[in-house]
Order: sequence, then C-alpha cells, then structure tokens
Amino acid sequence: MISASQGRLQDRRPLSIIDIGSNSIRLVIYEGLARSPTLLFNEKMLAGLGRGIVSTGKLDPEAVTRSMEEFRRFRALSDQAGAERMYVLATAAAREAVNGPDFIHRAEDVLKTEIQVLSGREEAHYSALGVISGFHPANGIAGDLGGGSLELIDIDGETIGDGITLPLGGLRLQDMAKNSLTQAARITREQLARAKLLKGGQGRAFYTVGGTWRNLARLHMEMTNYPLGVMHHYEIGIESAANFLRQVAKAEIDKIKGIEGISKNRRSLLPYGAIVLQEIMAAMQPSKIIVSALGVREGFLYSLLDKAEQKADPLISAAEELARLRSRSVDHAHELVEWTGKAFAAFGIDETRDEARYRHAACLLADIGWRAHPEYRGKQSLNIIAHASFIGVDHPGRAFLALVSLFRHEGVFNEAAPEIRGLATPRYLERARVLAALLRVVYLLSAAMPGVMPRLKWEHRGNGVLALVLPAALADLYGERPAGRLAQLARVTNRRLVLAVEGGPSISVK
Repeated sequence: MISASQGRLQDRRPLSIIDIGSNSIRLVIYEGLARSPTLLFNEKMLAGLGRGIVSTGKLDPEAVTRSMEEFRRFRALSDQAGAERMYVLATAAAREAVNGPDFIHRAEDVLKTEIQVLSGREEAHYSALGVISGFHPANGIAGDLGGGSLELIDIDGETIGDGITLPLGGLRLQDMAKNSLTQAARITREQLARAKLLKGGQGRAFYTVGGTWRNLARLHMEMTNYPLGVMHHYEIGIESAANFLRQVAKAEIDKIKGIEGISKNRRSLLPYGAIVLQEIMAAMQPSKIIVSALGVREGFLYSLLDKAEQKADPLISAAEELARLRSRSVDHAHELVEWTGKAFAAFGIDETRDEARYRHAACLLADIGWRAHPEYRGKQSLNIIAHASFIGVDHPGRAFLALVSLFRHEGVFNEAAPEIRGLATPRYLERARVLAALLRVVYLLSAAMPGVMPRLKWEHRGNGVLALVLPAALADLYGERPAGRLAQLARVTNRRLVLAVEGGPSISVK
C-alpha cells in the first residue's frame, strides 16, 4: 500500500474504472468508494472503436491495435496509483461488433481482469444511477449519448422508470447518415418516434450525459460568457438552447467562440449531437436542459454503495471531507451547523430544504482557507468552493456557498466577485450575508476551536431585543470586537441585538 499524504483521506482505498466506449476509452482512478467520489487520476483516448461499424459490422482495426497499447498503459497506471480493485466496463461497440468477443478476450488478457460487457438495459440503468447520484433530487428524462448508442430513461427521485436504447450514438449516426446532416435529422426523428417515454417528460428537465453533449455545453458557456466554468448542473434555457443548436447543426462550428478548446476528433461529432438534442427537445418539450457530469462510471460506483451510503447527501459528504482535510477543527465545523440553525430559528428565518442543506455545507466549508494569507483567505476560499467538484448543488447554490466564505473573511458588505454574486438569487445573496455575519461573530468567541458554541444561547428580552448570552464561565470572551461584529449582524438582519454575560453586563449594539 502506497503511503497516503495528509492531503488525502486516510480511510480510502483507491479503485479504478476503465470505460470502453464506442468513441473514447477512459481510465479513472478514484480515491476510494464514496458517496461523492474524488478523482485521483483521469486519462482518456479517443480510439474510435465504433467508427465504420454500421458498414463493416466490426470494430475499427486500427482502433483495436491502439486500444490494446493503451490498455497496457492503463493497467500500469492503475497499479502505480495503488488501486486495489479494477473494474472494466464495455458498451455499445464491443457488444454489437462481430469481432467484439475477440476484442474483449484480448483486452482481458492485457488488463488481467474480467470485462463486463453491458447490455443496452444495463448501460441505461447505470447511466440513470449516475444522474440520480449527482442531483438532489433528479426529476426528468436522462439521455446518455455515446459514440454507438443513445440511452433514454425516466428518473423521478430515486425511481427509475421506462428506458430505451437507440442506435443514435454520434459515430453510428454519422455512419448511418453517410455524413449527411439532413439524413441524420431524418434518422434521428424516426428512431425517437420509438421513445414513447419522451412524452412523459413534457415540462420536466432533460439531463444530458456524455462527452459530445458536455462539449456542446462548454461551447454554449463560451458563447454566452457564462462566468462559472463548472459543467455539472449547468442549465440551459430552451430558447437559448434552440438558437445555439440550430447554429451547430448547420455545421457552422468553426465560427463558434471557444471551438479551439474542443479537440478536432470531437468536433466532427458535435453537429450530430446537436441534431439529436434538437429532435429530443421537439419530441419531449422539456422545461430546460441540465448537464450531468456523471454517467455510467459514477452510476456503477453508486451501485456498489450500501443503501445507507446511497441515501447520504452528496454535497454534505463532499463538504465534510473538505472540512476533515482543510479546516482547523472539524468538530468546530459541526458545531457551526448546529449553532447557526438555532440562530436562524431565534431570528425567525425560515429555510427551504435546499437552503438548510446549503447552510449546513457552508458551515462545513467555512474554515477551509485558514492557511492562506489573511488578505486572500476570502478570495481563495471563494475560488476553491465555486470550482470544487461538488455534486448535489445547482449553480446558484454553489454561488451561495462561495459567497458565505468570501463575506465571512472579507466582510458582509464586500462587493468582490460580481460574476459569482450574479449567479446567486437575491434571496441566496441575502442569506449568504446573514450566515457570514453570524460566522464572523462566533469565530471571535470560539477562536475556531470547539467547545464554546454549545454554551452560547439566544434570549428574547422584550421590546424586540435579542441577546447573545455567554455563560459566566466564559465572561472573559466578552468584549468590544465581538460586539462590533454583532453590530454588523444587527445591520444585516435589521434587529436590535445585545451581547451579554449571564448575570453580568451587556453591550447594546443597536
């Protein structure tokens, strides 16, 4: 076992997954099996195994040779990273090609492990689990577009409904249409007519999975100057999506801003991905398009968790891990969750389910920037949180988490990061200031260490006055600095507040 640094969780055992798709082959090494998996290493090759399979019925011979060479490298990388278990999944091209069984046998010899050739139903199931694992909750139709096939499946919370596999993967569609985009649209329309489940998605979200659609979303971000380059839970409105896809489907991609960031091997498939998404939108009439960065691999990992772990909140799990790795005291972070919940109740601040989750996560993340220079803790924390590989949180919620840490370090009225503030709803922005103001008070009383917060209490003292009361044993923590911070909290909440010692003096701050 390779000795893990203190920057890694000590109770995790690395594992790797190789995903053999029709267009790409990818190795992902994870820190361990977890509700919110963390990548240790990630590498892919665009092999193009499924190129020409419609006309020949076989995997591309050059791609097969290149793949075997890459499998040797992937096996060595997995061993080098200390992965204790390797899983290998193969999808459409390997299961459908006449030389697929021979390819799988050779690959198993090189990789020294069994390969699971997924059926279309299994592929759709794992893709659905990937979406379920990444959203809290998901509700709509998920579509996983690979090189060889398209899996469509209905998802409502943890319930997986009807699904279908269609031969509309980018490489296959390009081959079937003989490079004609007009023909590709006709073929797609005919195939989607079989997908009766799309009618049940009207007015619900459509979740896109797969590299082609992720690259389309990346281009859309560039075109719209979107301020946050995080793919997971990126949302596209229907009108904006329609205009954008129309341009891509005309093969005018070379004119699109940001196209230079897409590999040339991927570019040729973008119009076909756009056509498929256009036709899905026409058949389904979704409320919006949401990008999922999680798919078959993550769904397979999710299936390995026990039921209790599957039900864990992925955002809270990830925030908890960062608190363990980067805060001065994870116990203090847990106390913040409890104390701020009581403070919100004392102030009469109601919370939705997601707002309570986001407050919980923000408290766990509140101290992850403490090692930075004091002048940059806020900006560094904001950057880390805004761009973290969190799941189970939308982009406005992500902005809320980042702004809480910015305001907590740099002041509740700080006007930095306008692009992130622009992503937060007005309600989230107000809540971020309130929560940060509470944190700024209590950090001066606790010195970022546990044991103080459970002993503090809020008291209503008549005439609208709310007192933060220290027990007599903690009277020495009473002073002007925490009173000043309480005055900031008073301004943010428009409340009359006092700092008091049980049986002793108090300082009115408003």
